[in-house]
Amino acid sequence: MKSLKRWFAGLLVAFLATSMALAAPKPPKPQSVPPFPGTLVNARYVYVTSYDGEQFDPNLLPEDRQAIGTVQDAMQKWGKFIVVYEPRQADIVLMVTSRPSEDILAVYDAHGWPRNQYLWRMMGRSGLQQSEAPLVTNLEKAFDQAKSK
Repeated sequence: MKSLKRWFAGLLVAFLATSMALAAPKPPKPQSVPPFPGTLVNARYVYVTSYDGEQFDPNLLPEDRQAIGTVQDAMQKWGKFIVVYEPRQADIVLMVTSRPSEDILAVYDAHGWPRNQYLWRMMGRSGLQQSEAPLVTNLEKAFDQAKSK
C-alpha cells in the first residue's frame, strides 16, 4: 500500500511539473530585422516626425515628441545622416509613434512622402525610449547590411 501511495505521489509530482512547464509563458521570439531598401542607402538627409504631427505641434502627445527627439539624437550620434528640420530638405523621412502598447519606426522616401508607402518599418514595445531605442538600433543594422551589399 505504501509503495502504491509513493507511486501515485511521484506520478502527481511529475504531472504537476509537466503542467507548470507547459503553462509557463514563452519568451517572445526575437523580431527579425527587415532589409533596408537599397534605393535609400545613398541618402544623406533625414527628417524625423510623428504620424500625429511635427515635433513642435502643440497638439502632439508628449510621448511622440520624446520619440522624435530620441530618434533625432540617435541619428546625430550614428553620423550616417544629417538631421534636417523641414521635410523638403530630406532624402528620408522617419515616422515615429510611441504608445504604451507599441512603438513604431518607419522609413519613407522623402521625395514621395507623405503619399507613398513606407519602405522599412519595425514595431516593438518600448522601442523608442530615451535611454534605449532598439528600433533605431535595428534600423542601423539593416542600413549597414544594405550598404555592405
